This record gives sequence, structure tokens and C-alpha cells, in this order.
Amino acid sequence: MPSVLPRRIAVISVHTSPLAQPGIGDAGGMNVYVWQTAVRLARRGVEVEIFTRATSSSDEPVVRAAPGVLVRHVQAGPFEGLDKTDLPAQLCGFSAGVLGAEAAHASGYYDIVHSHYWLSGQVGWLAANRWGVPLVHTAHTLAAVKNASLATGDTEEPRLRIVGEQQVVDVADRLVANTGTEAAELVSMYHADPSIIDVVAPGADLDCFTPGDAAAARADLGLDADETVVAFVGRIQPLKAPDVLLRAAAPLIDAARAEGRRPLRLLVVGGPSGTGREHPTALADLAVELGVADRVTFLPPQPAERLAQVYRAADVVGVPSYSESFGLVAVEAQACGTPVLAADVGGLGVAVADGLTGVLVDGHRISDWGNALEKMLADPQRLDAMGAAARRHAERFSWDRAADGLLASYSAAIEAKRSDRHARTGRLRWRRRSRQEAWL
Repeated sequence: MPSVLPRRIAVISVHTSPLAQPGIGDAGGMNVYVWQTAVRLARRGVEVEIFTRATSSSDEPVVRAAPGVLVRHVQAGPFEGLDKTDLPAQLCGFSAGVLGAEAAHASGYYDIVHSHYWLSGQVGWLAANRWGVPLVHTAHTLAAVKNASLATGDTEEPRLRIVGEQQVVDVADRLVANTGTEAAELVSMYHADPSIIDVVAPGADLDCFTPGDAAAARADLGLDADETVVAFVGRIQPLKAPDVLLRAAAPLIDAARAEGRRPLRLLVVGGPSGTGREHPTALADLAVELGVADRVTFLPPQPAERLAQVYRAADVVGVPSYSESFGLVAVEAQACGTPVLAADVGGLGVAVADGLTGVLVDGHRISDWGNALEKMLADPQRLDAMGAAARRHAERFSWDRAADGLLASYSAAIEAKRSDRHARTGRLRWRRRSRQEAWL
């Protein structure tokens, strides 16, 4: 147990609420992360207050979402009609709401600020500085990493975001990375001080995501029991690359149909997000173009209990993303005993044990994905072995373990703040010197 524990944490999640359904709009793995860690921190006796932007007039200003967990909906700009890219202009109003909540209490009400994503980091920077408490920051995604591996048709992250991320990296007391890969990217791309980076892997709800009866799950979802099912779960946008999985599966669907073999179905669960909202029917249109629309089923984003049924119903879950800081879908699927076919990018190399619980594909060539998928589906015994190993592998990634890691990071930040008020000045000098050397 860490030597110093916070009594109360201010968690900043500007652009998306932990109460939102993942897979809709900008809601995704970060929502799950914030919610699951908040609940488990609260179970350890730490009060958690989550600040997020109100997106509906029906949002209650304060919601007691779970024992020890408050969600504060801060009014900043119009409720609807704002994209994530519009939110930098609303940070002043959001910051005022956060500071106003603290002002209603005695000094020292919050012991630490934990910000998620760079927009929240900007607000957390101000709040932590005003309250004289440490700032812990989790990036979740990094613009420089995304821009280095853009999907076809996607747009680069703006310079504004890169500058904003750099500012937060420079001022944070601790940085929490999902994997060692992300930690290395923070150092190499943002010149972060390695000594303040903590690697804390996200997890899965191992009580919700469990192995189960595949036939019953298919019946529950309205799928035929005698089909082979490949599933994609996530936001439908170029970054997540569902088109890669569809293009890879299409020839296998045609071959099964022509040869009278067990039919193959692609199950897509999610909604348009990001640049995918510009053409919300693009994936369905592609299925028509490829002549496999009758073998592709689209479902809207599902709550966790139903999502577990999706994983159980699938023979393989595909995660073809161009960039993933970790890959919660991969871990959730494995927790349900389902092998994963994933791109070998970012944290997916940690989330999936290549050759043991799934297969990692280098790059996004359709032929490579098609060959890998065909080989997996052609060997049922190997799939069964992968499924059994998948659950054991997923048990390494629990939200309880993630909460323990966060508490250790918080403790280190609080102790450093108390013992050396000048430590940040030294780090800033180190970072400036590091960047100057990199620019020479």
C-alpha cells in the first residue's frame, strides 16, 4: 500500500463523460478507463469527483454515480453541436466551473488532480496550480503518434493539440502511460522526464467479461448458430480501420458461399466517430460494393453486459486500428475466451500475446489480414487453445490492478510535492535543455 494516499481526487475528463455509452461519438475506451478506475479507487476509501462537460440540458449538475464517486457536469458552451475539435475554445468556461466547485469548500479540499487527454490536461494544469496540489496526467492518445501512422482518408491532428500536449507533459508532476511503448513515445516525441512516468496498464471488468455459451450468445443476438462469426467492436472511423477487416473478410465470405462451406458473417458493433461522421454509411456502402452486404450485420454500441455476448458469439475479434495506446476491446474479448486478430501497433503488442491468445499483423495490407484471418478460422483446435489461453492472459489486466498502480503514482506525486517544491523547476530546465539539444 502506498505510504501517502489522497483523500479526494479531482478527475478531469472534459470532452466525454464516463456515464456516456462507449462507441457513440467521442465516447470510447477512455470513458471505460475513467469510470472503472474511479469506482475501484472509491472502494479503497478515496473520494473521486469527475468533472466533465455537460452535453444536454437534462444533465444534472451533480450525479452521485456510485458510492464515493461524484460526476459534475460543467456548463461550457452550447450543450450540443460541438465537436471535440471545437472544445479548446470552451476551456476557459470549463476551467471556471472546476475552480468554482472547489471554491465552495475549505482550502485543501482536493489532494490531487488527474487529467485525461490533453484538453483535460490544460484544465488540470490551471486547477492544480491554483490549488497547490500535484497534477497527474494520462494522455490516452498522442497527436504525434497518430500523425505518424495516419489511416487513409484521415486528417492530421492540428498543431494546436501537439503544442497543448507538450505543455501538459512539461508541467505534470507524474505521467501515467498505458504501456512501456507509450512511455517511450512520451520521452522520444515529447521529451518527457523518464523519472516521472509510471506505466499502469488498463484492465477489463473480469466479472462482466467472462467466457460463456457461444450458441446462447448468438441466439441472444439473433445470429445463426452454424455461422462463423468475426466481430469488430469500436468507433467506426478511419483510425479504427474497420474497412481493413471488411476487405479482408470479403473474399473469405465469397469463397465459403461458392464452395458451400460454413457461412462467414462479419458483425460490426459501434457508431460513426471522428472523421467517420463525415460519411456515416461508408462501411455499409463498402459492404454493398464488395457484394457481401447480406453477410455483414451492424449493431449500435452495446452496454457492457450485451457487449460480453458479442465477444462470446464471435470466433475471432478483429482490432485493425492504425494506432492504439492499449486496446481495451482486445482485452475484453480475450477475457471472454475469444482469440483476437490485431494490428501490431502501440499497446496491442501488450494486450495480445501473439501466437498464444491471438495473432498480430504487421501493417494493414489487405492480403496479410486476409491470410491471417483465413489461417485462424481454418484451425478450430488452435482457436480453442487460443481461447483458453486468452482468458488467462486477460486476467493479468484487471481494473483493481490498475487502481493500485494509480494509487502508487498519486502517492509519489504527493510525496514529491511535499518534499521538494523546487523539483518542477529542475525538471523544466531538464526538458528545455533536452528539447534544445534535439532541435540542434
